[in-house]
Amino acid sequence: MKVGIVGFAGSGKTTIFNTLTGLSAEVGSYGARDKVNLGVIKVPDARIERLAEIYNPRKKVYAEINFVDFAGPEGSADRAGASSLDTKLVPQMREVEALVQVVRGFDNPALNLAVDPVRDVQNFESELILADLVLVENRLNRFKKEKADPREKEVIERCFAQLESQHPLREMDLSAEDQRFLLGFRFLSQKPIMFLYNVGEVGITAGAPATLAELAQQKALQLITMCGQAEMEIAQLEPEEQQAFLDDLGIKEPARDRFIKSAYSMLDLISFLTAGEDECRAWTIKRGTNAQKAAGKIHSDIERGFIRAEVVAFDDLIACGSEAKCREQGKLRLEGKEYTVADGDIINFRFNV
Repeated sequence: MKVGIVGFAGSGKTTIFNTLTGLSAEVGSYGARDKVNLGVIKVPDARIERLAEIYNPRKKVYAEINFVDFAGPEGSADRAGASSLDTKLVPQMREVEALVQVVRGFDNPALNLAVDPVRDVQNFESELILADLVLVENRLNRFKKEKADPREKEVIERCFAQLESQHPLREMDLSAEDQRFLLGFRFLSQKPIMFLYNVGEVGITAGAPATLAELAQQKALQLITMCGQAEMEIAQLEPEEQQAFLDDLGIKEPARDRFIKSAYSMLDLISFLTAGEDECRAWTIKRGTNAQKAAGKIHSDIERGFIRAEVVAFDDLIACGSEAKCREQGKLRLEGKEYTVADGDIINFRFNV
């Protein structure tokens, strides 16, 4: 999973990046604004630890989230009719699977701009819309010079109308066939997005303002609140010291854990597991993925040669204590290619080479 951290300059994006990754990227107006910060975190999963106790594998492999921290436009955006996103960064932004907009909830003397999260959310969405509008207009111009698929033209014209009315593409009702025409564009305003309200220490337990919460609810988007500065400092402590500081600040769980839960929910992701003497591993897939497609997450050869899947639920394996006991008690099942994989399924795929 690759997630882009975006927002206006001065919102604390890089501080949030450091909080989530445990890295120490330079905070503030870092040198080359067309460069990005990259980081990876492993997704904690207690199920892997428990499986390792049973199988004693050579290694444990966790799911990962890749973060890309993008430099943001200054202020709260120029409404002159053209996106102020860095044109060198936009292609890289199109490569991520989801966006997290860091929304400033603290006073920043360097900006000389009042805190207004709703304004910043709406203006940044306009940035994404304007960047997408350029692609759509270019495609419409090409239709004038070459023969176009009537269905594709109709879909692109609908997208143009949506963007022209200042609404993101993610709010459109598009069929699977419609989506096929849009895949290559990787539109920014079509990507799942989460709001991360970044507060100062004085507002650390207050949560997001009602206006921002209502906006997120209206748009059916995830919203989480954290104090990036405090949690960045905590993230860089030794693990055994972190909980004491979290308790002092009234924070129930670390920023990373809260973020991961929200990110999985935003993208509608689950994990299935594989276990054996070589490794115990978590594999991330979309909810609703069938067994054959899930097999392809491991290797395309397994997907092509899929015969069936041996499946046992994590809780059943733990209760029985071994695969052999699960088989004896009828908890281990053979499933076909159309079986819908559930979160926590432990799967062994049988396939032809």
